Amino acid sequence: MVKLKIRLREIKCNFFFFVKCFNFSYFDFAQHITFHFSTTLFTFHLFCSMPEFVHLHCHTHYSLLDGASHIPELMDKAVADGQKGIAITDHGNMFGAFEFVSEAKKRNLKALVGCEFYLVHDRHKRQFQTSKGERDQRYHQLLLAKDQDGYQNLSKLCSLGFIEGTYSGFPRIDKELLLQYHKGLIATSCCIGAEIPQTILTGDLEKAEKALQWWLDLFGEDFYIELQRQRGLDSIDDTGMSQEKVNQILLGFARKYNIKVIATNDAHYINEEDAKAHDIILCVNTGKKMSDPGRFQFPSTDFYFKTQQEMNLIFHDIPEAIDNTNEIFDKITSPVLTRDVLLPNFPLPQGFKDQSVYLRHLVHEGALHRYGTILPEIKERLDWELSVIDKMNFGGYFLIVQDFIRAARRMDVSVGPGRGSGAGSAVAYCLTITNIDPLKYNLLFERFLNPERVSMPDFDIDFDDEGRQRVIDYVVDKYGRNQVAQIVTFGTMAAKSSIRDVGRVLELPLSDTDRLAKMIPITPGTTLAKIFKAGNEAENDAQSRDLENIRKLRDIEKLDNAEGEILRLAQQVEGTVRNTGIHAAGVIIAPGDIMQFIPVCTSTETDLLVTQFEGGVVEAAGMLKMDFLGLKTLSIVKDAIKIIAERQGTTTLIDPDNIPLDDPATFTLFQKGETIGIFQFESSGMQKYLRELVPTNIEDLIAMNALYRPGPMGYIPMFVNRKHGREPVDYPHEWLTDLLKPTYGIMVYQEQIMQGAQIMAGYSLGAADMLRRAMGKKKADEMEKHRQIFVEGATKKGVPSVKADEIFEIMSKFASYGFNRSHSAAYTVLSVQTAWLKTHFPAEFMAAVLTHNKNDISKLNFFLRECKRMNIPVLPPDVNESNINFTVNSKGAIRFGLSALKNMGEGSGDDIINERKANGPFTSIFNLTSRANLKAVNKKALEALVMGGGMDCFEGTHRAQYFAPTEKYESLIEHAIRYGQSVQAQASQTQLSLFGDLTGNMFQEPPMPQVPQWTLIEKLTREKEITGIYMSGHPLDDYRLEIEHFTNCPLDMVTVHKDKHLKLAGMVTAADHRITKKGTGWGIFTLQDFRGSLDIRLFNEDYKKYRDIMTIGEALFVEGHYQLSWNGQEHEFRITSARMLASIGEELTKSITVKISIDQLDQFLLDSLDKICETHKGRHKLKLQVYDREDDFILGLISKSNKVKAASALIEDLDALGIKYKLN
Repeated sequence: MVKLKIRLREIKCNFFFFVKCFNFSYFDFAQHITFHFSTTLFTFHLFCSMPEFVHLHCHTHYSLLDGASHIPELMDKAVADGQKGIAITDHGNMFGAFEFVSEAKKRNLKALVGCEFYLVHDRHKRQFQTSKGERDQRYHQLLLAKDQDGYQNLSKLCSLGFIEGTYSGFPRIDKELLLQYHKGLIATSCCIGAEIPQTILTGDLEKAEKALQWWLDLFGEDFYIELQRQRGLDSIDDTGMSQEKVNQILLGFARKYNIKVIATNDAHYINEEDAKAHDIILCVNTGKKMSDPGRFQFPSTDFYFKTQQEMNLIFHDIPEAIDNTNEIFDKITSPVLTRDVLLPNFPLPQGFKDQSVYLRHLVHEGALHRYGTILPEIKERLDWELSVIDKMNFGGYFLIVQDFIRAARRMDVSVGPGRGSGAGSAVAYCLTITNIDPLKYNLLFERFLNPERVSMPDFDIDFDDEGRQRVIDYVVDKYGRNQVAQIVTFGTMAAKSSIRDVGRVLELPLSDTDRLAKMIPITPGTTLAKIFKAGNEAENDAQSRDLENIRKLRDIEKLDNAEGEILRLAQQVEGTVRNTGIHAAGVIIAPGDIMQFIPVCTSTETDLLVTQFEGGVVEAAGMLKMDFLGLKTLSIVKDAIKIIAERQGTTTLIDPDNIPLDDPATFTLFQKGETIGIFQFESSGMQKYLRELVPTNIEDLIAMNALYRPGPMGYIPMFVNRKHGREPVDYPHEWLTDLLKPTYGIMVYQEQIMQGAQIMAGYSLGAADMLRRAMGKKKADEMEKHRQIFVEGATKKGVPSVKADEIFEIMSKFASYGFNRSHSAAYTVLSVQTAWLKTHFPAEFMAAVLTHNKNDISKLNFFLRECKRMNIPVLPPDVNESNINFTVNSKGAIRFGLSALKNMGEGSGDDIINERKANGPFTSIFNLTSRANLKAVNKKALEALVMGGGMDCFEGTHRAQYFAPTEKYESLIEHAIRYGQSVQAQASQTQLSLFGDLTGNMFQEPPMPQVPQWTLIEKLTREKEITGIYMSGHPLDDYRLEIEHFTNCPLDMVTVHKDKHLKLAGMVTAADHRITKKGTGWGIFTLQDFRGSLDIRLFNEDYKKYRDIMTIGEALFVEGHYQLSWNGQEHEFRITSARMLASIGEELTKSITVKISIDQLDQFLLDSLDKICETHKGRHKLKLQVYDREDDFILGLISKSNKVKAASALIEDLDALGIKYKLN
C-alpha cells in the first residue's frame, strides 16, 4: 500500500499522467478522496488534499472578439467553485475593469485588475520595411495592479498604449513606458506569445535569459514565471518545440534566479463546451468561415475557465505553482473605482473670493435681465435654490455649464430652451442655461435637484446640430485636451446579428439564415435568451403577430440539424461585445489629466480622447458627464430666420425668444393638425388628436406633448372630451382643483404628483420627489412605507383615512406614466416657435426643413409632398439661382440646393455660387467651364447639374444634348471641360499681356449637338438618380385621383398588411424576364409609387397573363395579398389582377359627390361650379351636398342635367375652389 498526496478535489477520467493499463474508481468524501487503482498485482491508495488556486490570466468579452466570457457568468462560476478571487486581463484594454470590480464586490470576491498588453520595442514606430524583413513584433505582457498606485499606473500604461502606440488597430506599449509607470505593478513572463517564451522558441536561450533579467531587475519580487499547460501546443509555430518544453526552460530560469512560478490557464471562455462559440467569434473577428483552411484558431478546447481541482490536477507535479497564486492574491488590494463626482476647477474673475459669491453675482445680474424687477417671490425662489446648490456644493457645476452656454451664444450657436428637469430651475433660467421661466410655467426645482436626496444635477443641453462641435471645441480649449474626453460605447451582438454571424461562419445558405433572423420579433428588448427561456416572458412581451414565430424558433432550436445548432450557438454569442463606438452626446470634463482618474483610448471617429468606461459608469467613477446634444430643429429655426432676413433684405434677424406663444394663426395650424415639420407634433397620430382637441392655449399643447406617449396615450380621449365638456371634470379631492384644472382633473405630470402629495399630506417637495420615484418604480416595500406616511399626513390635515388611501391609489396609478412637465413645457415652447414660422413664413420654413433632410431621400420626399399640399412650388436646381442649400426665390418658390445633388459636393457648389456672385450669371455650359474652378467643378459635378436640371436655364438646350458626342469628344460635357481648360490656360498665359482682356473672344463656343430629347421616363429616371426624387413631376402625377380613391395601401406599407386584400398602384420601373430549367417563363417586376417600391414575382399562368402589361414605364392598378410564399417561410405579394391605371377611374367611378359648406355658398361659387361642369362633361353623375356643421344639417341633391368626367383635371379645378369631393 502506497499513499500519495496530490492536490485535487474532483478528478475527471482523463488522468493522462497515470499508467494507461490501470482501471480505477473513486469516491468523494468532503475534501479528501481515496482512489483505488487495481491490477492483478497491486493496489494504490491515493490520499488527496488540495490548496486553493486563483485565476490570474482571464479574458472577458471585452477582449474584443477574442474572449467570450461574460463577467457575471464568469464570476458565478468562480463563486460556485469556492474561489476567493479572480483576475481580469483583457487584451490591450481596461474596458471591463469597472464592471469587473463591481460584480466581484457583489459576490464578495476579490477583484484582481490587470491587462495583457501588447509590448513592442518602440511604440512610436509605425513604418516597417517588409522587404527587409521588418514587421511590427508585438509580444504579450501581463501586468496586475497591486494597489491603488498600481491601478493608476496600469490605467496610465493602457491609455498611453492607445494615445502614443496605436498601430494597425493595436494599442502598444514599450519598455520606456514601463520604466516610468511600473510602481505598484506585478509582472509575469506571461503566455507563449510573450517576449521571453517567444525568444526561447527561436532557440536563443542566452537572449531569452537577458530578457528575463531585465524584467527581474525592474520588478524584483513582483516578477513571476508564468506556466501554462493547454492541449494542442506540441509544436508551436512549426518550431518543433512544445509548450511543455518552453515551461521546462522557464522552470530552469526560475531555479537559477530564485523566481517564484505561478500556474495560469489563459481562459478565453467559461466552459469547455463554449469552445465552438468562441471559435465562431474568432471567425467573426477575422472575417473567415469555419471551414476556411489556415484561418486563425485556438489549438484545442482547453482555453476555458478551469476549476481549482482541474488546475491542481494539471500542475500536480509543480504544486508550488498553485500555491504562489495565493501569494499574488494576498499582495493585491482591489482598487477602489467608485468616487464622488470630481468637478473641474472653474477659474474665477478677480474680486470674487469663491464660487458661491460669483454664482450669486451672476444670478442677480441674470434676474435683473430676465425679470426687470426682482419681486419678493422671485427673490425667495432664487435664494432657496442657491442655498440648496451651496449646501450640495454644486456651484461649480452651474458655473461650468453657464460658461459654455454663454460661449455658444457668442459663437452664434443656437441653444435649446431647456431639456429634462433642469428647466425647473430659476437659477438656471437666470444664468441662461435654460430659456423658459419656471415660475411662469409652475415648474419645480426639487424635480431637478432634490435637497433630501444628494445626487448630481444633470443638464442635458441642446445645441443646433451644426454648431454643437464648436461648443465642444470651446470646452476643450478652456480646460485642456488632456481633461476632456468623449464616452465609449460598446456594440454587442444582438439577437438577429448573432444568428446572421453564426449562419455565415457555419455556411448555412443565406436565405435560410435570413429566414431565421427575420423570425425574431422586432419588439425592443427582445433577446434570444428571453425567447428560449422557460416560461412565458417572451410571449407576454411580444405582439400577437410574433407568437407563431416564437413557437417555431423554439421547435427549431430543439432540432439536431444545422438550423438548430445555429440557434443554440447564437444564444451563446449573443451580447458579446464586437466593437466600440462613441456616445453621440456625452462629454467628460476631468479636474486634471483624465488619465489620473480613468483609462482612456482613441478612436478614428474623433480627435478627442475617449473613455474606456461606458456612459453608465463614468459618473460613478467620479467624472463629470455632460450631454452636448445636437438638435436639428434648432438648425431649422436658425436657417429659416436667415432665409427670411435674406428675402426681406435686412440684417435684423427674428429673435425666437420674442415669437409670441399665443398667436391665433399659429393655433389654427395646430387645430387643423397641419403639423408636418413641427417639432414633437408631426406624427399622424398626433395630428389626429390635435384636430380632436382643437388646442386654444399653450397649456393644451404642453399636456398633449406629455400625454402622447406609450401608457398615458390612453387618457387622450378623456382629456379631449373633458376640454369640450362632453365628459364631466372629476377631481380626486377639492384641494387639488387648482392644481389639476389646466389638465381637466387628469394627473399628467410628475410635478402634479409631487405637488399633490404636498397639498394633501404635507410632504415637502423633496420628500414628494422620493414618493414619485417610489410610485414610478412600483417597489412594494417603498410604496407601503410611503402609503403610511401619506395617509397619516392627510389624516392630520382632516382627510378621512379611507379617502386618503383612495387618493394615494389614484396618484400611484398616474405616477406610473406621469411625464416631466419641465421637459414637456420647454420642448413645447420650441414647437410653438417652429409652428409660428411655418404659419407666417411657410416657404422659408419648409426650405430650411428640406435642407436639413436632404440626405434622407424618404424624408425629403415626405416634406416635398407637404410643400405641394401647401401650394409652395419646389423648383429644380439652377446654376443661376440655386445656393448651396434650399432657398426661396423672389417669387416665393423654393429652389433646390446644389449640395443636395449626388456627386455635387459643397466645394463645387460653393465655387459656382461664388463665381456667379462675383461676375454675374452663366450664359451656357461653356461660359461656366471657362469661369469655374474645374478641379472642383469636375465632370461628375457637371453631369449631376445637367441630370438634375441645373442647366435647364440655358435657352434652346435640353439635357440629352449634354451627353451626346461631339466631333472631338465622347460627350458635350467632356468638350465643355476641354474648352474651359483652354480658355483658362490662355487667360493665364496672357494675363500680363497688353491684350489679356481680349482672351475670352479668341475661343468660339462649340455648337450644341442636335439630338432627340430624352423621353419623360428617361429624364425622370436620371433626375431621380441625382436628386433622389422626381423633380420635374412624377410619372404617376396624372393618376393621383385614381390612387387617392381606389387604392388602399401605399407600396411602402404592403408588408404591414399581411393576408389582407390590397389595392395598389404604381409604375413599372424594372422588368426582369427569366426562364426556369424546365423552360417555362417567369419574371420579377418592380412597381414604384410616390413613397416606395415593391417587387412582384410572376410564375406560370400569372406570368403569361400579365407579362405584356408589365412593361417599364406603364402605370398599373394591381390587386392581391401579401401572404406566405409557397415554402411557408417568407411573405411575398401574390397578384390576383392587374390593369392599366388609366382605365380605373372610368371603370370604377359611378358618381362624384361635391360637398359645399353653407358658409361657402355665394354666386361666384355657383357660377364657377357651373363652368367646371360645362368644361368637364362626361358620364359620371354629379351629386351635391350642402351642409351646415353648426346646426348639423345636410341637404343632398342630384343633378339630372349635368354629368361630368371624374378625372384629374376636374379634381384640380375643384381643389382650386377649395371644394371638397368624394368619388362613389
